[in-house]
Amino acid sequence: MKTLSKILIRNLYHKEGLSASQVAKKIGVSTWVVMGFMRRNAIKRRNFREANKINFEKKPLSYFVKNNLTKKEEKLKIAGVFLYWAEGAKLSGKNACTVDFANSNPEMIKVFIKFLRKICGVNEKKLRLYLYCFSNQDIEKIKNYWYKLTNIPKDQFTKPYIKQGVVAEKSGKMKYGLVHIRYNDKKLLIQIERWVKEYCGKI
Repeated sequence: MKTLSKILIRNLYHKEGLSASQVAKKIGVSTWVVMGFMRRNAIKRRNFREANKINFEKKPLSYFVKNNLTKKEEKLKIAGVFLYWAEGAKLSGKNACTVDFANSNPEMIKVFIKFLRKICGVNEKKLRLYLYCFSNQDIEKIKNYWYKLTNIPKDQFTKPYIKQGVVAEKSGKMKYGLVHIRYNDKKLLIQIERWVKEYCGKI
């Protein structure tokens, strides 16, 4: 049987963030051998929160941020970041894992989508569009409108929220409803909030 090293096991588990099973595989023993060794040598196991943090940090990015921007791209980045600061869901909110920008203004939606694609380099397949509209509106017509404007495939539209019993004057204020542009990646949300702080520090 292999002689295990307390220093090696501790470094692999705590410094490199490997799980007990990954440590076992790396040194060529069973998981139970590693767990027993850790227990006998008082090597503290991670709690659920610590394990989640390590797994999150190791998770690969689903996007690719563009660096070395042109002047035009820098303007787009600034516009996208401040649009999100004003109208986006924040890390402190209940949906703190998702980039979620909501607006009814087509130009704002166009700019934000362009920011996600050109600056953030998002994965197109992870983009989602959530529509909020009224029961007296033509839902399919509105879907077609946002599809043409955003170029997000309709099969990436989530089920719309349709508000019932609304008088015509209210729905008229949002001719094409309100849309949420969503991208489920907490790391991108953290990155955008980091940019917000950086830009605010320069003002």
